[in-house]
Amino acid sequence: MAEQDFGTGCPAPRGRTRHRGRARSGAALVTAGLAFLAVLAPTPSAAGGGEPRPLVPARFVPGPCPTTPEPVPGRCGYLEVPENRARRGGRTVRLTVAIVPAASGRPAADPVVFMTGGPGADAISDIPFLIDSGVNRDRDLIVMAQRGTLHSRPNLACPEVDRFYAEAVGLRYDAPATGRRLVRATRACRDRLTASGVDLSAYNTTENAADFADLRRALGIERWNVYGYSYGTDLALTHLRRHPWGVRSVAIDSVVPPQVVSLPWTWDSAREGITTVFAACAAQPRCAHRYPDLRRTLTEQVRRLEARPLTVMAAPPSGGAPVRVVLDGGALVNLLVANAVPAVDVPAALDELAHGNPERFARARAAGATPVVGEFAHGLTQSVACAEWVPGYSRADLLRAGRRAFPGWPDSVLAQAPQLPFEFDVCRVWNVPDRTAVQRVTTTSAVPALVLSGTFDAKTGARWGAYAARTLSRSTTVRIPGIGHWVVPQSPCAQRVLASFLTRPTGPDTRCVAGLAPKPFTITPPPETA
Repeated sequence: MAEQDFGTGCPAPRGRTRHRGRARSGAALVTAGLAFLAVLAPTPSAAGGGEPRPLVPARFVPGPCPTTPEPVPGRCGYLEVPENRARRGGRTVRLTVAIVPAASGRPAADPVVFMTGGPGADAISDIPFLIDSGVNRDRDLIVMAQRGTLHSRPNLACPEVDRFYAEAVGLRYDAPATGRRLVRATRACRDRLTASGVDLSAYNTTENAADFADLRRALGIERWNVYGYSYGTDLALTHLRRHPWGVRSVAIDSVVPPQVVSLPWTWDSAREGITTVFAACAAQPRCAHRYPDLRRTLTEQVRRLEARPLTVMAAPPSGGAPVRVVLDGGALVNLLVANAVPAVDVPAALDELAHGNPERFARARAAGATPVVGEFAHGLTQSVACAEWVPGYSRADLLRAGRRAFPGWPDSVLAQAPQLPFEFDVCRVWNVPDRTAVQRVTTTSAVPALVLSGTFDAKTGARWGAYAARTLSRSTTVRIPGIGHWVVPQSPCAQRVLASFLTRPTGPDTRCVAGLAPKPFTITPPPETA
């Protein structure tokens, strides 16, 4: 099964497709003095007036950086904020903050603040990739652990769910029995968290956005630039809508528009990303000749595997002994959506599968058998998804969306949202209030915006970037051919565009995009001559 990063996105357990190649780089630090400031009530409007008076106190406390595989190259501390701003005098949460200095000797005064994906991903672990991508080239970079994630207190990790996903590689992806096991693991996590006093209803995008507003004031920053990817774009757009004060510019990468994200929406994105990969193959003569009609091949394989799943032994890509892997139609689709097999290898992998060789997909599925238990905050995922994405749509709505996207596929596959299987059942036990009235809202703004999408993104389809840009009146929309989820770390051109946008938000240099094309696809010998 694959992580719900729409933000997750990395070839790790549950499919969070991180693209952590290294080809990018770390001064004045933001002064991080102890500050006692206040936070906004979650109801401001972007229309006119100054920033509202603070109501609830919050504070930033300098402290040591967390221990990470690659040491954090800067200063750290934590932001202490209310868990639930609607409950005066309640408990507080602590969110780790890292302040990475600009690589330039003369940095600009307005830093960049980063909002990671998931929801539930560890933002602190993204710092090396942001530095490699040059995000801190001319500005200090501020990274804060979102509430409920690894470097926050409390941490809404669910080891019970991690262990389920490790076992799930050997189960049918979309079998009812698999769903029941997921629900049991989710209920165990919920019971444990609530018994410890966690208010699950407070872990939502509204509170998350208010945390970042608190952070800007607590650090004494007059203006900053917001950069978010995947779920972080949902968060960035919410932050811009509810807390526009002090936002100089917003860059959103792999876009999740808050007004449309839902379970049926995931099928639209899956269709766009997968069919764009197939169209790119058809546009390359060698690929088109070797792998004709990939859409039909995929449909045949989904139907075949759903009727007769394959059970094979496969070694996880990270090493270790082979594990039992089950490939059914749902597993195949979700591996494609998660980019667990690199896009350049997808035509070859499908052709090999059709001729009896499932190795590429089996190894990608086996990656889920070795999760880092406790790293990903499934509790934040479910608190956001069950309050903001799931309500308002039925199982029938989801199935209809799947049938529109992929006619002819088995209903057992189409009944489960890509990356969020059995989510209706999971949300029934997670049991948080419906927040769609306050969250499923369009952001309209004249703040300069950069909207980045990858054409191969099957989690957050590229067309949704242009959709979100319609109400961002000073926006620049850029589509990077041949790139999947989380564009900037994968594309030197996107890195240059982002750097120029931060320098001149109303007129970024996008000339490098014109010469881009998808990389050549992997071509394997036909079976008869192999």
